[in-house]
Amino acid sequence: MSSKILIIEDEEKIARFVELELGYEGYTTTKAFDGRTGLELAETGEFDLVLLDVMLPQLSGMEVLRRIRRTSSVPIIMLTARDSVMDKVSGLDSGASDYITKPFAIEELLARIRTALRKTKQEDGVLSASGLLLDTGRHTVTMMGKPIELTKREFDLLHYLLKNKGLVVSREALLEHVWGFDFAGETNAVDVYVRFLRGKIDEMFDIKLIHTVRGVGYVIKDEK
Repeated sequence: MSSKILIIEDEEKIARFVELELGYEGYTTTKAFDGRTGLELAETGEFDLVLLDVMLPQLSGMEVLRRIRRTSSVPIIMLTARDSVMDKVSGLDSGASDYITKPFAIEELLARIRTALRKTKQEDGVLSASGLLLDTGRHTVTMMGKPIELTKREFDLLHYLLKNKGLVVSREALLEHVWGFDFAGETNAVDVYVRFLRGKIDEMFDIKLIHTVRGVGYVIKDEK
């Protein structure tokens, strides 16, 4: 199955050029010409990678980047005419996977796309605990072979807890890695979503998977 790439670029000639080149390489593409439309498409979660211009109408590329990172870890390569160190640092600190300056050689862009997708694939795998299986590649969760339907946020929260199985993870760390650096809500958002997970896993299957460490956070342990 070909990788799906979202191109968010307001210069239609550039977007069309990139679309054609990616098509020749076997990628499936979708275009958006403003930040708001691009964000709406990105939030569907249907894309394997996003090419994101910094200078966009309606919503800037940096703002689109920050909002995507609240709910998704999809690889994002920033496209920009700017070449200052601070612009690059700002993009990378906000969660961009890579940064390429216009004008760019299409061969370089293709190489960066392959690298980003390869890294994501290497991170894919199956995580488990007490009969629970989370498949990051297929984005599925099962318990004893029975499927569990989770929202994107619930999946990401469970994924991060499973990656740190046996380790106590603070609410602050969960907010940072699951909700994003610029999340403006309260830490009780974590408690609310942990309750959601417990309702769908612990209570539904009568196990004790997600443990609370008072005053600190949460930990997933294999049930003995």
